[in-house]
Amino acid sequence: MIDVTDATFEADVLARSDSVPVVVDLWAPWCGPCKTLGPILERVVGATDGAVELAKVNVDENPGIGQAFRVQSIPAVYAIKGRQVVDSFIGALPEAAVRDWVSKLAPQPTEADLLAQAGDEASLRRALELQHDHRAAVVGLAEILAERGEEEETLALLARIPEDADTRRIAALARLGGQAPVARAAEDGMEARLDALLDRVKGDDEARQEFVDLLETMGPDDPRTATYRRALTARLF
Repeated sequence: MIDVTDATFEADVLARSDSVPVVVDLWAPWCGPCKTLGPILERVVGATDGAVELAKVNVDENPGIGQAFRVQSIPAVYAIKGRQVVDSFIGALPEAAVRDWVSKLAPQPTEADLLAQAGDEASLRRALELQHDHRAAVVGLAEILAERGEEEETLALLARIPEDADTRRIAALARLGGQAPVARAAEDGMEARLDALLDRVKGDDEARQEFVDLLETMGPDDPRTATYRRALTARLF
């Protein structure tokens, strides 16, 4: 589930709907039926394990989206596939009705889907034989290869799918030889490594790439990531 704004609707809903059906829940804090329907949608869509995604829009704070859908009453729920509205309903439906509505959006798992879910290397490779750009299989296999330090195959594999936070992290791990988790285990060691690289990023492309890769493996939840990104910007500009 993601909260969507007027500014992020294009990327978070329309672009995402090219890959997976997106359910858009238009609601407002003062709307009683919205408070009933919201948790139902979260449960039902969450139960699809990513086959359908949920985007919630507070129409009071994001009037542009409400106007685009020509909403006259809420809750209003729309299903988006391939950037087009394919279904919708108005009002708070019972959970069984919502489940039936969402089930029509979720595609049945393919053989490649089932193999990707297995998660072992042989199954992931077989899934990719069936579907060259199966995202879950690409990410799963790339992670295995990156942890083994197999940079070339990892990066070639990730090139099959659009870049996102997961692919950037795995690519960074591969370029680091699969060693980032070890470095991260000792916080002082990680910070010393970053500090040393920071002194070289201005004129050393390899140092700059390693610095950025370390930040990718640390992830946005690590409080040091934002601090070191600002430090990088200050050094470069």
